[in-house]
Amino acid sequence: MTNSDNHERPGSVPEAPPTGWERDLLQRLAFASLTEQRRARRWGIFFKLFFALYLLFALLLVLGANLGGRGLASRYTALIELDGTIAPDTEASADNVIAGLRSAFEDKSAIGIVVRANSPGGSPVQSGYIYEEIKRLRAKHPAKPLYAVVTDVCASGCYYAMVAADKIFVDRASVVGSIGVLMNGFGFVDTMKKVGVERRLLTAGEHKGILDPFSPLSSFDRRYAQKLLDRIHKQFIERVRAGRGEHLKETKETFSGLFWSGEEAIQLGLADDLGSASYVAREVIGAEDIVDFTQREGVFERVARRIGSEAARVLSQEVFGRAPSMK
Repeated sequence: MTNSDNHERPGSVPEAPPTGWERDLLQRLAFASLTEQRRARRWGIFFKLFFALYLLFALLLVLGANLGGRGLASRYTALIELDGTIAPDTEASADNVIAGLRSAFEDKSAIGIVVRANSPGGSPVQSGYIYEEIKRLRAKHPAKPLYAVVTDVCASGCYYAMVAADKIFVDRASVVGSIGVLMNGFGFVDTMKKVGVERRLLTAGEHKGILDPFSPLSSFDRRYAQKLLDRIHKQFIERVRAGRGEHLKETKETFSGLFWSGEEAIQLGLADDLGSASYVAREVIGAEDIVDFTQREGVFERVARRIGSEAARVLSQEVFGRAPSMK
């Protein structure tokens, strides 16, 4: 019996070897496929490199913006902007200003610091945080001076914070002062009577409803709020006296809440001299190159934070009432 492998199966047709033109066609197809794979691989590598370079370029731009040119000069003046209302949910918050201050004081190439102030004031607590941190950092780095430069306005809480500086420079037309504390609001008692609305206020705690805008202002409410304002005002006065020292020329109006032009502020000892940030960097610190150390948030971070802080602020006002303000 012969091996079945030597026999073809019934009905099968033997495969004919490819002819010359078929072989040539198969080779061309194979080479075309290899060429296409190589081309696709080259394009893939190109796009990967392009994307990597694009990310690197974007990263360098972000780092360059954050560094503000840091490292381009061996000696420079650090600049920190204090711009706008001093409050937890603003760019002039204590967290942002203090972060910039710490970075500037710790930077070895920054031989002096300028805080460029343009603010009507704000929270006494936030202003106090900035004041205390400036004092702490100046004591820790005694060889590195810090100067405040006022542009348009440095009033109330802004001035509270800036009296911690070594010197305060102003423009002739700057507005400086407003050393006082306020607590404002509205009363709607008569309005509610006119429109026939009944106020229903339930509290746990005898004075929990103090300063309620829909209830009459009692003599106790007025006295208690005034004591609080006077206490904070006293703290403000103590900071100004400690910061300005012998330069301050006190009058009966110094701590009245009034404000003055830059020229008048110099005469009253509330400021030291005229000068801009570039002038102070060049002529006082001796490092004309200015590097911005201001801490700024991105758009998405700012929106998310403000949504959360606004909800907290509304809840706080509803539960605890309005807080004092240095404005």
